[in-house]
Amino acid sequence: MKGVVEIELSKTPDNIIITREIQVVNNTSAWFINRKPATLKTVEEQIAALNIQVDNLCQFLPQDKVGEFARLSKVELLEATEKSIGPPEMYKFHCELKNFREKERELENLCKDKTNSLEKMKQRVERYKQDVERYHERKRHLDLIEMLERKRPWVEYETVRKQHEEVKQIRDQAREELKNLKGMQSPLMKKMEEIEGSFKSLDRKIRCMAGEIKEASQKCKQKKDALEMKDKQIEEINQAFRMKKDEEMDRRKKIISAHKMIEEWNDELSTVNDCENLQPQIDAVNTELKHLQGERANIESDISDVTTEKNNQEREKKRIIDRIGQLNNIMSMKEETLKGKSQDTHSALMWLRKNKDKFKRTVCEPIMLVIRDHQKLRVNAVCAPAVSCAGNLPSRPIEELHQYGFFSYLRELFDAPLPVMSYLCSQYRIHDVPVGTEKTRNMIGKVIQETKLRQLYTAEEKYTVKVSAYTNLTFSTNVCLRAAQFLTNSVDTDERQQLEKQQQGINCKLQSLDTQLTTLFERQKHLERRDNELRQQKKELLERGNRRRQLESKIAVKYDSIKQLEQDAINLEDESQQANVKIKEINIQKARLVSELMHLIKHCVSLNILKTDLVLQSTAVDAEKNRLESEYKAASMQLRASEQNFRELDEKKRVLTENCRELLRKARQMCKMSPDQHLPKEFQTAFQTIPNTLEEIDALLNEEKSRASCFTGLNASIVEEYSKQTHEIQQLKEDLEEKKKELDNYKRNISQIKERWLNPLKSLIEKINEKFSNFFSSMQCVGEVDLHVENEEEYDKYGIRIRVKFHSSTGLQELTPYHQSGGEKSVSTMLYLMALQELNRCPFRVVDEINQGMDPVNERRVFEMVVKTACKESTSQYFLITPKLLQNLTYNDKMTVLFVYNGPYMLEANKWNLKSFCRQRRRLGRMDEQ
Repeated sequence: MKGVVEIELSKTPDNIIITREIQVVNNTSAWFINRKPATLKTVEEQIAALNIQVDNLCQFLPQDKVGEFARLSKVELLEATEKSIGPPEMYKFHCELKNFREKERELENLCKDKTNSLEKMKQRVERYKQDVERYHERKRHLDLIEMLERKRPWVEYETVRKQHEEVKQIRDQAREELKNLKGMQSPLMKKMEEIEGSFKSLDRKIRCMAGEIKEASQKCKQKKDALEMKDKQIEEINQAFRMKKDEEMDRRKKIISAHKMIEEWNDELSTVNDCENLQPQIDAVNTELKHLQGERANIESDISDVTTEKNNQEREKKRIIDRIGQLNNIMSMKEETLKGKSQDTHSALMWLRKNKDKFKRTVCEPIMLVIRDHQKLRVNAVCAPAVSCAGNLPSRPIEELHQYGFFSYLRELFDAPLPVMSYLCSQYRIHDVPVGTEKTRNMIGKVIQETKLRQLYTAEEKYTVKVSAYTNLTFSTNVCLRAAQFLTNSVDTDERQQLEKQQQGINCKLQSLDTQLTTLFERQKHLERRDNELRQQKKELLERGNRRRQLESKIAVKYDSIKQLEQDAINLEDESQQANVKIKEINIQKARLVSELMHLIKHCVSLNILKTDLVLQSTAVDAEKNRLESEYKAASMQLRASEQNFRELDEKKRVLTENCRELLRKARQMCKMSPDQHLPKEFQTAFQTIPNTLEEIDALLNEEKSRASCFTGLNASIVEEYSKQTHEIQQLKEDLEEKKKELDNYKRNISQIKERWLNPLKSLIEKINEKFSNFFSSMQCVGEVDLHVENEEEYDKYGIRIRVKFHSSTGLQELTPYHQSGGEKSVSTMLYLMALQELNRCPFRVVDEINQGMDPVNERRVFEMVVKTACKESTSQYFLITPKLLQNLTYNDKMTVLFVYNGPYMLEANKWNLKSFCRQRRRLGRMDEQ
């Protein structure tokens, strides 16, 4: 699909036909000029050549642009008017004036800036001039400092060179002295070597003699040890004889003592009568002892049984106490949990335990009755039903619910005191609430639908089922079970009561066993005392029957002992003779050893005399050696001192040589000389005016540095900046002169163009004002158009001001988007465009629905003015587009009325007959007149 728009524009010699084809599919346009393809740019050039300005509201004004026309600023309205009705050069002159004025402002600002900059630069250069003079003065001081610093290394070099020559001479003298000392030391060394040889020979002889003396002394010591050994052997022989003598004396004493004891026993034996008949008494005692032993065994057996029973009971008691302790610990944990959750409930529980006697009936823990006393505790309490509900049966057996995964009712899963269980069954019907598994959860929909249960539990959730009283629909809600808080630790009260009863029974049993043990222990002690008495009696009877036999046996044993002692007799005379013989032989050996010892002692004495003579000779030689060593040491110290002095002087010479080289290198470097170059004449000449000593150079150098340091903040950049600023000032003066000439040219051009633009513009606006005022006067209103100027030099702010007055009670007001109504703005806009009509140089003008906001009176007046103005011979073509017109308007023969019919009830093209429509309309008109 496509749409076609075609327009024919008047032009001499041939008209121009412009066609636009719009493609709906891809939203593109094709342009044609005189049925030939063309580009949009070519079309725009053709339109501009005919002075057609589509975007100029003074030529094309659609309905939606009326407000925008009123919002045009004075400047914009002036430019639109110039483009629409002014000569072609008017708008061009206006643009040139604005551009020239902009350039003029730029040049004025630039000249002003350059003038200011030039003045500042002159002031800055004046300041720099003093700094430059100070810089040159400082430069002279620095040049002198530089020359002093260049000469100083040469003076240092000359000073060190002289020191080097002096040290070199002293070093050569030290070398000659060292050579003489070394020559004098050689004979002394030779003599020391000879003395050292003699000393070593004597030392070897002394060591050899000492070895012989040591060997002889060793032999003497061996002989002395042998003599001491012989003395010990004699002492051992005497000691053995004394021991045998003491042994013999002891044997004789034992024999005498044995005879004495035999005599005493014989006297006792003679006093002892014949043995009495004591056997019946002994048998009676034995019989009673046997009876006592049997009874004691029975007592011990009973004690063991009772003790075992007591130990068993105590172990059982300990087990029960431990178990009760465990239960108490669980209860304590529950109490601590309760205390953490509700301090008032815990306090009430403690009070209840102390005051149970105040209640007529059983109160279960936690508290189930309201306790309101002076403590004012806030706790919850309930009363158990008067008739117990703990035994209520469920509505159906649990076996019927097994198929749904239920395994028990809630009541069967815990224990509680009967009142508590009764209350829970009555209040919460726990006897009829089943508990299921994961299977129940997986088929929960079926469970709710088939079992009609009102409440049920699974492992993790609680389900509550309700039936609506209005719709009988079933609603179920489920919540996740919270973690246990109070019942995490449970206590078996029945077990605890049973354990307490067992503990009481065991305590009674232990008391009975303790009584039995006490009785048995007393009987056991009585039997032990009787047994001891009988055993003592038996012992006395036995001793009475065995005393004679014991005495006879002892006497016989003692006679055997005396016989043995007599057989062991020792002959002291024989033993004494044997000992004397052994001692005599040992003394002979001692005499031989003493003779040998005396010979060895004499040999040692002679060897010591020889050694002493050698030691004396060695001492003399050693003294001579020490004397020579002292002389050699003194000579060596002198030689080392001389060598040290030589080395120091040689090192000093080497250091001075290096210093000379380094100072010479630095001096050449300071003067920027090559290593082989001699001092240039200019430096020699300059150096002659400078002191020749380091002290004078340093003093002058410090003085010049102090003077140079007074010139602070100065550097070579100041001179460069001074030269640069001077050059820039000259350049800036030239630029400023050039810009002033250019500014004068712009001012002349502006003056010429302004005269060519402003006079025609004022004439044009006066014509527009004349026609605009006439149009408003014909409508009994007032309107003016004038040239608005704020500043004659600001050409971009020139504008056309429209002022209107629609009511006699008000004054002239500027046309703005806010002061006037929509109709007043439309009338003002239309009349302004009509004022431009006769002055317009554009081929046609288009106004779209301008009458939409006008009242009928203004619309009729404006329409008549448009017709009157547009139908003149000298005006351009005028297109007025409107969806409606008032009746009985005035028309002109030069007007062409085009009707555009459109709508859902539009006739087809082949059925359209304009003449028939006109006849029908005339016929209807006659009927209306009748």
